[in-house]
Amino acid sequence: MLIAGALLSGCNSASNLATPDVTNATAAGFVDMKPGSEEEFMLNVGRRVYFDQGSSTISDEAQMTIVRQADWLKANKKWLVKIQGHADDPGSEAANKTLSTKRGDAVLNALVAKGVDRRRLWTKGYGIERPVTDCDDITCKSQNRRVVVNLREEFDDSAPGR
Repeated sequence: MLIAGALLSGCNSASNLATPDVTNATAAGFVDMKPGSEEEFMLNVGRRVYFDQGSSTISDEAQMTIVRQADWLKANKKWLVKIQGHADDPGSEAANKTLSTKRGDAVLNALVAKGVDRRRLWTKGYGIERPVTDCDDITCKSQNRRVVVNLREEFDDSAPGR
C-alpha cells in the first residue's frame, strides 16, 4: 500500500504536469504555405496533366487532377490561368504544335465545364519547344506529353487580345 501511494504521489509532481510548448512553426520537411497561394496549388492540387502519345484525350487520372484544379480555382478567384500544352511525339514541328494546342484546349474546356470562368483562362501550345527532359527512352519522353496549369496575376502577351 505504501508503494502504491508513493507511485500515485509521483504522478502529481509539477514536472509530470508540464505541457510541451505549442508552436506554429513549420514541421521539418514541410513547406509553410499560405492558403490560396501558388505554392498551395502546386503542392496540394497539382498543376500537371499527362497525355498518351499522339492524344489530346483526357484520361480518368487526369480528370481527377482537373477536378481538384477547378475546385481550387473556383475558391481562389484572384488567379488568372495560363494553360501550357506540350508534346514529345514523333512528327513534324507543326503537328506537335497543333497537338500541344489541342491538349491545352482540352484542359481549358474541362476546367470551364467544371465551373471555372472562361475569361480567366488562356492557352498556349509549345509543341516540343520546352521539354522537361531530353531523352530517347519512350518512358522518359512521357513526361513531355503534358499540360501545365500556371497561375498568373495578370495576362501576358500570349493571352488572346493582348
